[in-house]
Amino acid sequence: MYPHRNANPRDIIHPMRILLLSVFAAAAMLAQDLPADINRESFSRLPLMKRDQLSGDALRAYDVVLGKDAAGNPKPVPSLGPAATSLYSMGVAVPLDQLNKYVRTIKVGTAMYQLCSIIAAREFDEPYEWSSHEAAALRAGISAKTVEAIKLDGDVSGAPEKEALVVHFFRALLRDHKVSSELYAQVVKEFGQEGMFELTSAMGDYAMVAMMLRAVDQHWPSGPVDLPAIKRLAR
Repeated sequence: MYPHRNANPRDIIHPMRILLLSVFAAAAMLAQDLPADINRESFSRLPLMKRDQLSGDALRAYDVVLGKDAAGNPKPVPSLGPAATSLYSMGVAVPLDQLNKYVRTIKVGTAMYQLCSIIAAREFDEPYEWSSHEAAALRAGISAKTVEAIKLDGDVSGAPEKEALVVHFFRALLRDHKVSSELYAQVVKEFGQEGMFELTSAMGDYAMVAMMLRAVDQHWPSGPVDLPAIKRLAR
């Protein structure tokens, strides 16, 4: 029902105000649901390390990792997740950033890089990493069937052969801690020796990031992530 034309404007709640109140209420509810040791700004166990807290080599490393904003200015606050976490050791943050930038350009292509990222996220049950890459993997061309199989730890026999091969390769590495001669030969035949190694490096990068984020219990700021608990398939 529309308000009466003579109604007091103060009695009319503007739709934008309702929206803002809803957002603030949702944020408050989310904050209340977070574990006691989670920082409400970083959504992890580590407070954000801000630019104005740093100087010298640490400040230079911060600027290398974070870069600049759209206006060309240094970023005063780090991005949540891997960047913010890695800044607690500048000796780790800079080479980790360099590795991550490189694996995004590996010769086997963006789709395979994104596939590595979601396999690592699922193997470590890492919700932040999963949420950061699930949609990107689909946009890069990874089939929905493959993404769903990884998410639910399902059989990938119905997925595209190349994608299924990568899943089998990394499930072997991360679960059995070894790769059979036959599986290794298949991967090298498909991707070449350099491709095999770069895929493994991309997986190692995202496995390392997943462990970092699990250690500090990084939460996705928008709320709980749909990453169901699974009982992993025996190989």
